[in-house]
Amino acid sequence: MIITDRLRDLIDRAAIFWAAEAETCRTYFQSPDRTRESDRAWLAKQCFKEVWGSGLTAKGDGGAMLQEFSKRLIDMFPKIDVDVDRREALEIAEALHEEFEHYCLFADAYDAMAVDGEAKLTPMVLRNHDWKGDDDLSELRRQHRSEHGELGWRSTRFTEGGYCTILSEGAALAADPDGHDGRNRLIAEASQPVYDDEFLHMLYGIGSIEENPLSDAEWKLFSDLALAQLRLRAPMRNEQFGFPVSDDRMTAMLNGDIEPIVFDYDRAKLAA
Repeated sequence: MIITDRLRDLIDRAAIFWAAEAETCRTYFQSPDRTRESDRAWLAKQCFKEVWGSGLTAKGDGGAMLQEFSKRLIDMFPKIDVDVDRREALEIAEALHEEFEHYCLFADAYDAMAVDGEAKLTPMVLRNHDWKGDDDLSELRRQHRSEHGELGWRSTRFTEGGYCTILSEGAALAADPDGHDGRNRLIAEASQPVYDDEFLHMLYGIGSIEENPLSDAEWKLFSDLALAQLRLRAPMRNEQFGFPVSDDRMTAMLNGDIEPIVFDYDRAKLAA
């Protein structure tokens, strides 16, 4: 893993937006206005992200992230050990399993909060979500990939997960498992294993950026794309949680009025 000065500079700038996303999640979890209904609402949106992604696939029919993984495996199967290395196929199979497991964990928490007569989630019901903030992020990512190719893909990989702040803040609810009628425990139990899966992957995605070096001009464009995407993440989370953070506070955070997250360089090295 190569940590250059320019990557450290980008991480320092990104850390403001990661911190804004973390504060948004924490503000909701600590809010006295939290209800069973509001918890189920944000969990449903999180399940949507686990199935459909946020601009990680093409828009339109067949655009679910899990469907994309499945299709790639089916297309690969006759080529394994001929034109496709078996390990490449295994990586896709593992990714499919992991992402679907994450959906199951959050969907289980959602269903556990249900009362008699409330329907379970389904991936196809989730498709018809109403979430402008996520739509905005998705469209920006697709635009970046369409207009800038590999640099757009790199920026998407850099911003995916947002330093896993929704997962770390959700897992932290284990400190008060009986809070909110035991819903804290359900959220923590869903969040911790997803965090364990995703955090090192996220660190590797960030730390591996310089393994295929970019020119100075390419780096500037890549950085601009990544920061533009990151700027949309905290407002997206704020909408997911029912706008617990005021417009004034959100603006202040995005303008740097917040203590940045401290990037874990030691764990990033382990992720290499």
